[in-house]
Amino acid sequence: MVEKIEASHPISDRDNPNHHQSSLGLSALTQDQLNTLIAKAKVQCKGGQLPTYIPLLAQANPNWVAVQVQRIQGERVAGGDINRSFPLMSVIKPFVLLFLLEQLGTEAVFSQVGMEASDQPFNSLAQLQADRGKPRNPMINSGAIALAGRLPGKDGASRCESLRQWLNQRSQSQLVLDEAMLQSVRSLPNERNHAIANLLATSGYLDHPEIALDTYNHICCLSGTVTDLAQLGMLLVQDNSMISPEHCRMVNDILITCGLYQASSRFAADVGLPTKSGVSGAMVSIVPSQGAIACYSPALDEMGNSQAGLFIVQQLAQDLELSVLG
Repeated sequence: MVEKIEASHPISDRDNPNHHQSSLGLSALTQDQLNTLIAKAKVQCKGGQLPTYIPLLAQANPNWVAVQVQRIQGERVAGGDINRSFPLMSVIKPFVLLFLLEQLGTEAVFSQVGMEASDQPFNSLAQLQADRGKPRNPMINSGAIALAGRLPGKDGASRCESLRQWLNQRSQSQLVLDEAMLQSVRSLPNERNHAIANLLATSGYLDHPEIALDTYNHICCLSGTVTDLAQLGMLLVQDNSMISPEHCRMVNDILITCGLYQASSRFAADVGLPTKSGVSGAMVSIVPSQGAIACYSPALDEMGNSQAGLFIVQQLAQDLELSVLG
């Protein structure tokens, strides 16, 4: 599907000596180019794995690929399994951070969580122990659980609903809580997250660990399509009278260095876009002043990032010269 697309030209036009910079960027992308890229991305799915510690995620089709590119002018280009709904999982983390920055302010939020990159896995207890109980950043589990403890509401359900309504109102997305996915998450104990929450509590960064964990499980099961995810991404792209530009900048800065766990620094060098992934295969990338790229493909690489999603964003960033790092 495509709305108001520009005249077609090959992405490789940048090699043309008559080419000039203004013809690149997200506005240069055509439907045919995206369709070709999705076909190539399906090949990338072949070596990926589905997560097994959440039973419903293990039932996904590893060949699903969906992409929506949302442009700041309101135009969009989309392809693949675009009607497929999926849980955001860790992709919700930057939007929890944005919500709390808006609600509580910078000082209150970063007294609970740091802004530093981690070279450890997203659920590392050793990292939290080395940091004396303060989460390294909001994009790993320890940071997200700590921030879940600051969401308004008496329990996980009410806190999730407050966040859901706020995000839907501001982004015009239609996120819903996937109750079946929530039950699947609860069906197998996550001892690592429990240990993280208990250490946060004993270190003074969490008041009610069980409520925070329940909140974290709820918000990770907020679900939508790539259209909803692209709309969410636009909250971090364009000037919005309801959201502080400074808070958007903070979230994007943290995404560049922390959004893809151990792969973040390499991805920043190769791609240069603020990006967040989730174990469901969801992924969103921000192209400041231009738009957002939302992907869904459940086959993951060894670090827990969507193989097809990484491939698509990297190709778009390189071919359209999107990197914020030049």
